[in-house]
Amino acid sequence: MGEQTVVRKKRSDGRPTKRSKAGASSRQSGRSRNRSHGAGVKKNKSGLFRRIPIWALLTGALLIGLAYVLFFYYFFVGPYSFRWKAMYGDPVYPEGFDVHGIDVSHYQETIDWELVRNANLDTAPVQFVFIKATEGVSILDENFNQNFYESKKNGLIRGVYHFFTPDEDAAAQARFFLKQTHLEPGDLPPVLDVEKIGDLSADQLKKAVKTWLDIVEAKYNVKPIIYTGYKFKLRYLNDPVFNEYPYWIAHYYVEKLTYKGTWHFWQHTDCGKVNGIKGNVDCNIFNGSFQELMQLTIKESDLVSTEWVD
Repeated sequence: MGEQTVVRKKRSDGRPTKRSKAGASSRQSGRSRNRSHGAGVKKNKSGLFRRIPIWALLTGALLIGLAYVLFFYYFFVGPYSFRWKAMYGDPVYPEGFDVHGIDVSHYQETIDWELVRNANLDTAPVQFVFIKATEGVSILDENFNQNFYESKKNGLIRGVYHFFTPDEDAAAQARFFLKQTHLEPGDLPPVLDVEKIGDLSADQLKKAVKTWLDIVEAKYNVKPIIYTGYKFKLRYLNDPVFNEYPYWIAHYYVEKLTYKGTWHFWQHTDCGKVNGIKGNVDCNIFNGSFQELMQLTIKESDLVSTEWVD
């Protein structure tokens, strides 16, 4: 397009004038200078790296790599070292505890309870199990009845839990739980699993949780166990009224608990391996001796109640 817009002056005889050789030479020289200048910059850049000794480049690369490894370990591996060990090796169990157990639901599918009865967690046998029973006002865990029956048949101390749905009526949830589950002497107290706040305020959640606990306690005459996460309890259930209930704390991949209050059970990993169970299973420890665990169980006298009507 540019060449078409060039207008050449004509001589008096009508023929175009010749271009100036000097002008062409000047333009050609300018282009040459531009090419030379660009080449010079490139040469200087490559020359900069040539002036750095190879040992310095290698040292810098090693330091960058080391910094990345330390950063990755500090932020991703260190805080979850138990999880990494469980995922890539044998599960790690906190030291200083002798009574171990598991908790299960339909996610574990069909369980071979005869194998579980003889299985070990760390160097201790599986001695207790919490079984999911209900959720909300209408969901019964599909494997609950089989797990509830087979676990006791194979000599395990059993407990059952209800998964609390904050957006459904707490009293209706308690009644549904009591209709579907029938604990016996020697079973652990019923458990309320609280993990979500839903659309409730913190005060509304506390009131709803207390409603469920009161109704269930009236049936069994024992304080139900509260299961919830470490941070969730501190944020939403950090009230003296809930300190009266046994606490089952969920806090994964730490060697020691920093929770300052009293606790009875600690769910320390969801990556456990147990003979008789396919895949992973949650592992727990009891904060006490086996005799103290038995003292926590429901007694025959606890089941005599006139306050609750089915």
